[in-house]
Amino acid sequence: MKFNREFTTNQRIDRITTKTAVVGIDIAKDVHAARITDFRKRTLTPRHLSFSNDIHGFEKLMAWIQKTQSQHGLASVIVGLEPTGHYWFNLANWLLERGIPVVLVNPVLTHRSKENRDNSPSKNDPKDALIIADLVNDGCYTEYRPQAEELERLKTLMTNREFWADHLVSVTNYITRWIDLYFPEFRRVFKDWKETERAIATLRLFPLPCDLKGRTAEEIVEAWRSQGMKRPGGARGKAIAAELLRAAERSIGYTRAPAEARQAIRDLIEEYERVKQRVEGLKEEIRGLVDLIPMARQLRSIPGLGPLIIAALLAFGGDLGLYRHGRQLLRKAGLNLAERKSGKYQGQIKISKRGDSLLRKYLYLGTCILVKDNAEFKQMHAKNLGKGMKKMASIMKCIGKLARIVVGMARHGESYRPEKWRQPPSNQAA
Repeated sequence: MKFNREFTTNQRIDRITTKTAVVGIDIAKDVHAARITDFRKRTLTPRHLSFSNDIHGFEKLMAWIQKTQSQHGLASVIVGLEPTGHYWFNLANWLLERGIPVVLVNPVLTHRSKENRDNSPSKNDPKDALIIADLVNDGCYTEYRPQAEELERLKTLMTNREFWADHLVSVTNYITRWIDLYFPEFRRVFKDWKETERAIATLRLFPLPCDLKGRTAEEIVEAWRSQGMKRPGGARGKAIAAELLRAAERSIGYTRAPAEARQAIRDLIEEYERVKQRVEGLKEEIRGLVDLIPMARQLRSIPGLGPLIIAALLAFGGDLGLYRHGRQLLRKAGLNLAERKSGKYQGQIKISKRGDSLLRKYLYLGTCILVKDNAEFKQMHAKNLGKGMKKMASIMKCIGKLARIVVGMARHGESYRPEKWRQPPSNQAA
């Protein structure tokens, strides 16, 4: 059956019956606020409940919900949360362990619905909790399902790697800034200091131009050798050392506070090497874990899709077999199309960007790699460009194809089959 978003929304609305207590909770760091309504959005308690973000607060919430259910003869309950930061995880998992279904409401939707109740732009925690309950009644939510243990481990590793990779970029930029200030000619000798052992050794041993004055090319080569380099010298090594000396003689770099500048670059180089080693270590851990996941082995059958991209798809997309269509994966990534049109006005169609930014990032990177290395995606991209489609529009179309392929593979337990590209379209998801 084709994926129909309206049908899915209707199913969510039908889930709320005359015997359902709808609990809306506005999440905060220390104290949450909750309201309870019925299926017609009538409030069932005269006041909201404030409860702390700990076990005593959770038990207080549970007792309050059970008391309200008993008073109004409600047999079931559904709890809606606004996923604010990371403060909602503990409460959501605690409720699930006790058999209470938890759903998530988009904070953007809550913000835009704040005037529905009272036609006022005022905002407070009890009002937000009531709005969340209303949105759950309207079917505007997504189900919260904790991931399987191996996917949760993968997500933790990938999130950790993203943090350290961002930190590595930050440290790299600081080192580049330092070089531009104190030794700008250095980058003429070493085009990319990150990729050259000699460059890093020089920054550690002779960071400032004044540190090179009075030295010979042989002394520099010997200093490189002291850093454990296998082949620091030779004709090429001596030529680079001589070029470095000439650059230092005519340097226009900043010369004040040399001791502090020297210590700064040494600290930065030390931090760079430490963080780089951490990133590489996490990458190896991720590769080892990916090899243990059956769904990952399926995705590796796609030529060009590497283990890091596969790990990201599973970590941030979750169990791909739970999606009914690739469009659901695109929506989770914020890659679904959004258009503005009214009467004769026709606005520009863009992607919504309301979703997981890391999933969106890796879907894009993975598709760019496939367009370059995968024969079918390369052919599809060339065909799109031949029709006059812009390059980015073609990439977006290829992302949609990738989403349908990975979801279809996960749902049917299949490996990648290039021959399906040549089959006529059917009603089944690709």
